[in-house]
Amino acid sequence: MSSESRKSKKTIAVVFGGKSAEHEISLLSAKNIVNALSPEKYDVVLIGINPKGQWKYLEEAKTLLNSGKLTQFSESQKNTKDVAVAPGNETNSLVVTGESHKIDVVFPVLHGPYGEDGTIQGLLKLLNVPYVGPDILASSVGMDKEVMKRLLRDSQIPVAKWVSLRSHERSQYSYQQISQQLGPTVFVKPANMGSSIGVHKVTNESEYRKAIEDAFQYDNKIVIEEQIKGREIECSVLGNENPRASLPGEVIVRSKDGFYSYDAKYVDDNGAEIKIPADLPKHMIERVQKTAIQTFKALCCEGMSRVDMFVTDDEKIYINEINTIPGFTNISMYPKMWEATGLSYNDLIDELIRLAIQRFERDQKLKVLKS
Repeated sequence: MSSESRKSKKTIAVVFGGKSAEHEISLLSAKNIVNALSPEKYDVVLIGINPKGQWKYLEEAKTLLNSGKLTQFSESQKNTKDVAVAPGNETNSLVVTGESHKIDVVFPVLHGPYGEDGTIQGLLKLLNVPYVGPDILASSVGMDKEVMKRLLRDSQIPVAKWVSLRSHERSQYSYQQISQQLGPTVFVKPANMGSSIGVHKVTNESEYRKAIEDAFQYDNKIVIEEQIKGREIECSVLGNENPRASLPGEVIVRSKDGFYSYDAKYVDDNGAEIKIPADLPKHMIERVQKTAIQTFKALCCEGMSRVDMFVTDDEKIYINEINTIPGFTNISMYPKMWEATGLSYNDLIDELIRLAIQRFERDQKLKVLKS
């Protein structure tokens, strides 16, 4: 490779793992992203965070890509060094294990709390390094289902009716009280969690009590939602100031749970069928895409997000949630919907990196001190 080619290559730091119940999914996403980063365009720095919150620097990408079991990284991993992250002496650089690395872009692949909720975004903002995905505010409000619902409601974007409870309020509401407000079938969810972890479909008092106890294991605030009977439609959004939407996809649930649970997503091979693109008439595809972009903008997102919604038989649309760091596994909807729209996985990764640099360069022009 010529010296000119080496100079034009960008260094991408992929940060993955994390202190989250979605740790394993993050590892799968990271493996696919690293595979998609062309060695002719990028040098890759891998930084893994184990379930204890310890940061590890992997000396080469092969350590992750060729490991027999991805869970090996969770406990111990050879060829790793502890990471101390600090700003380097030059723009876009990080001090890792005592050495300064020039980083062009950080790609956080951290699903759930401590990664998708604004925490890693705040750290990277302080370090003054470009990163893929939405900023601090969009990440935090997108992760908190109650705050997200309030913002969407105030933007006249329909959401299911809900009640939120704090941990100290868990005994203040019975199933009967909740069902009077929301109907006989409700869904209990941790306010800040993804991949349907801690989510339960509830139809009676006994199920309700078990569900709220389980949900409170993952968060100090839970959301209880009415059931919306409709098709589960998802749509990918990509861009900064002028985002665009992919063709939508549909999740057709086959599991005994009757909803898109964690098991239906990742355990039961027959738990759900994914149909991309979704079988919708043209006018509904356009409405879904428009609603996805409206949601993306209402929550101040940039870079990427996957918007999940329900479409009823009478063609009403209700937003279920937004994922600001959607999955990038082989079966993940976000890249699959872009592939169906004409944007390949590798080109999608390139575009996300370009958008991160574009936003960083734009924000660098802002004044931080009074002149």
